[in-house]
Amino acid sequence: MATSNQGPRRIGQWLYLRPECIDEYKKCHAAVWPEILEQIKDSDIKDYSIYLSMEPRPTLFASFKYVGNSFDEDMKRMADNPKVQEWWRMTDGMQESPVEGATGSASGPGWWGQTEEVFYVE
Repeated sequence: MATSNQGPRRIGQWLYLRPECIDEYKKCHAAVWPEILEQIKDSDIKDYSIYLSMEPRPTLFASFKYVGNSFDEDMKRMADNPKVQEWWRMTDGMQESPVEGATGSASGPGWWGQTEEVFYVE
């Protein structure tokens, strides 16, 4: 995703979780592979959380801070990591993208629905 703001910012994203995969999704995120955690840090992502809402259908909301200065480059480096690609193949099957035509996490940030920050106070 090309952006005009390549520098630090907060990001919110969302997508659907398949109802039959809720327990499996929670289980794999309770034991995230060390290589994934390291890549997240190396990609200048901090304070990363994923929330689950059950109504009206299982929906995930992710929130994180990007603290680098080259967002596209950092996301490309993450996407090029073979272990991240393996993780995405596993988790994508548990998810349903709200983005028409999205094919998976490897296709870029278009897999998760994007949000606009409308309020923030520190």
